Amino acid sequence: MSTPEALEREFTLRTAVARYDELATRHALAVTGPEAAEAATPALTREESLELLALGEVIARKAAYGRQLVVRSARAAGASWSQIGAALGSSKQAAWEAHHRWIDEQARRDPDGGHWGLTPEEESAARTLAGPSDDA
Repeated sequence: MSTPEALEREFTLRTAVARYDELATRHALAVTGPEAAEAATPALTREESLELLALGEVIARKAAYGRQLVVRSARAAGASWSQIGAALGSSKQAAWEAHHRWIDEQARRDPDGGHWGLTPEEESAARTLAGPSDDA
């Protein structure tokens, strides 16, 4: 069965999007009902439907991870939380809180379980770089 955890290891963001697009297009064009047997575009199978759902989650996870890496780069380049929040279409507080949740999640990841995460030293450095939410 397709799960986000299994597919995360198999697909990059780019390949996950390509496969998602392929399945979503087939789903949109599929003919259902009595005409389905003769249709040029058959409906997705149960396995493909579940894969499409799992791929959506994989894409969301990978995009969110990439976004937080860019937030960290923006902070390192001197961007304020107000500027980062504006770039994300949110408040500075919401951007700061999302980044800290990401740091928390990365600190909990088990590198022995096949997941990259943050060591205690990297976590401390990430929190120092993030700074307080009310910077100018």
